[in-house]
Amino acid sequence: MPGTLYLVATPIGNLEDITLRALRVLREADLVACEDTRQTGKLLAHFGIDKPMVSYHDHNEASRTQELVAKLDGGTNVALVSDAGTPLVSDPGYRLVTASLAAGISVVPIPGASAVLSALSGAGLPTDAFRFCGFLPPKQGQRKKALETLLGEDCTLIFYEAPHRILDALADIAAVYVERPVVVGRELTKLHEEFLRGTADEVRAQLAARPSVKGEIVLLIGKGALVASDTPIEDAVRELEQKGVPRMDAIKQVARERGLSKRDVYKQVT
Repeated sequence: MPGTLYLVATPIGNLEDITLRALRVLREADLVACEDTRQTGKLLAHFGIDKPMVSYHDHNEASRTQELVAKLDGGTNVALVSDAGTPLVSDPGYRLVTASLAAGISVVPIPGASAVLSALSGAGLPTDAFRFCGFLPPKQGQRKKALETLLGEDCTLIFYEAPHRILDALADIAAVYVERPVVVGRELTKLHEEFLRGTADEVRAQLAARPSVKGEIVLLIGKGALVASDTPIEDAVRELEQKGVPRMDAIKQVARERGLSKRDVYKQVT
């Protein structure tokens, strides 16, 4: 009889944020697959759990998937964990889940801590609709393009961001999203947890005033306050051009004001 693949959420900081069910599954599993055996080893040791571990990360995901599926098919129960939070959310595991399902192996999620939901619940931004977008591209051109493609989204946008790129990301957000509310959640559930709120420029100024920015970061952008206007888009772009604004800049400005993508506005004026 095949084993079961358990997707076990682990704490994102505070070790108390693990469920009783997660601890039971980790104790009962035959094998724990994890990003970093040293990191997961500390977690297991903290709760007095002694289980064999195998590494499963971005660099060996393709080859290790087949090994784990073979073990599961042979009756081994495997618990998949990431270094922190819920597996597969910007972490390895998608290949293993799809391969397991294709092989007829049962996949069981064990819910728990999530940086995305923790940040959203404490940010003070609308929660009725949101979109998690993973990490922003590291290069400015690609990052601004990614932000522009999301302009038409009528929901809270959530990203992960590295501390050494957060100032650059906020600068691009200020350029693309103008006065939308922004929240930076840093070191969530940890000793130095904090939420910084304001416009992108205001939040950036707070972080820029520090000697350095460290820690895990979740970046949220609220819904825009859209400009209501009866002026046709073509006329709005033309009016800006008549004021000396370059055509592409005029298109971008109208798109931002109306919560549209630059591409949508461009199509209407060409």
